[in-house]
Amino acid sequence: EVQLVESGGGLVQAGGSLKLSCAASGFIFNEYAIAWFRQAPGKEREAVAWMSSDDGITHCADSVKDRSTISRDNAKRTVFLQLENLRPEDTAVYYCAAAEFIQNGAWRTQGSYDYWGRGTQVTVTS
Repeated sequence: EVQLVESGGGLVQAGGSLKLSCAASGFIFNEYAIAWFRQAPGKEREAVAWMSSDDGITHCADSVKDRSTISRDNAKRTVFLQLENLRPEDTAVYYCAAAEFIQNGAWRTQGSYDYWGRGTQVTVTS
């Protein structure tokens, strides 16, 4: 059974930091690119960051540029998203997603992903 399980969310004050984790099982993890998406109340789900399967290429959204770092440990089948200098507008449910094949430029497209986690809530207070 394929599973992506996010953890590490919580309540944090503005300016604080969090490190989200996504533990994967049930598929060949190091053959899949992994992304983090988020969805705030009343808003569309948006891509936050992406990392390739095995060559270290990353992308991130302008909204979190210079405040986020995506990383992965293929041996532990886990992806991380470090978020710094959090803002109230970062409040959202954060999801990880896995894609075996992804077209150039399509990392922001939800339909590119084969598997999704159930999300972890991040709430940033002002």
